Amino acid sequence: MAIENQWVSDDASLAQHCATWRSLPFVAVDTEFMRVDTFYPIAGLLQVSDGTQVFLIDPLLIGDWTPFAALLQDRAVIKVLHACSEDLEVFLRLTGSLPAPLFDTQLAAGYLNLGFSMGYSRLVQAVLDIELPKGETRSDWLQRPLSATQVSYAAEDVLHLAQVYDKLKQQLPEQKYQWVLEDGAELVSNMGRETDPQEAYREAKLAWKLSRQQLAVLRALCNWRECQARLRNQPRNRILREHSLWPLARSQPDNLVSLARIEDMHPKTVRQDGEFILQLIQQAAATPPADWPPALAEPLPLEASALLKKLRSVGQREAERLGIVPELMLRKKTLEALLKTGYPGGPYQLPESLRGWRRELMGQALLDCLAAAGEVV
Repeated sequence: MAIENQWVSDDASLAQHCATWRSLPFVAVDTEFMRVDTFYPIAGLLQVSDGTQVFLIDPLLIGDWTPFAALLQDRAVIKVLHACSEDLEVFLRLTGSLPAPLFDTQLAAGYLNLGFSMGYSRLVQAVLDIELPKGETRSDWLQRPLSATQVSYAAEDVLHLAQVYDKLKQQLPEQKYQWVLEDGAELVSNMGRETDPQEAYREAKLAWKLSRQQLAVLRALCNWRECQARLRNQPRNRILREHSLWPLARSQPDNLVSLARIEDMHPKTVRQDGEFILQLIQQAAATPPADWPPALAEPLPLEASALLKKLRSVGQREAERLGIVPELMLRKKTLEALLKTGYPGGPYQLPESLRGWRRELMGQALLDCLAAAGEVV
């Protein structure tokens, strides 16, 4: 498909186009980036379309992203993306800003019961009856010049994204349209809250099995790993592998031989950072008890699965009534957080993670379900 593209390759052109885009009701935005050996994504191309024209922004030639940041933050312009979590990282890295309002076409497909986590090609096929080429998904977007096939692929993607938005918007009732924007705002809010490296240990596998003293060691290791990944711009597992964290905190080796024997410990890590890791473990292990992290809650026992299933059925019934894919209704983590507020005997409290229209529509029904199951005292 031949598409006429306009290249945006300098700051003045970008500023001029951004001023024009801010007069539109919406813009479709896509990114192509590389993230093979880095912590942060490296932007290779940004694409913008209003549904009739395609603009290709070369990030390797742009120095001033202020006008684009203003476009992202302009609440009068809907920013349309698809499955956008990594795109949001690209925007934040490049411009320091995130899009608002955000309309994610993958979410919209779920609200129309077209499917959950639909891939972009499948969505374009379902909505526009167009089959997209797939050959350039993993190509090198930092090479210059980009190939004709790459340019065509990138342009076609964003043009059809605008067209998909137009079709989905027509099909969405106003209430569901607002829900898509509400979920988009939550995605943006979550992306804007950078993980505190000091809290990274909470997400480590099996951390709940460790004593408070061992958690102090795990906290120090995860904090160092997170900070070094950002500082060196390398993937976390390149610094220290995930599966090594728990055994390190549990056994607390005090020499390089023992360190090298830790599960999944990469020899390069031992050579490059081994002495420092041993010193870090020694210092953290000596943390006074008053400064140890609190013990982490155990996962829910297997017996809770029947109750989880009943809670999930609340969302499934509501999904059926509203014509929404069930997966969009109640997240497993939210239901687990609800149970953890009072399991096994209650009383229960709705968790903070259940908010917005979901809390309004299903909050009381979830509490009623727990009461009917005989779990609330």
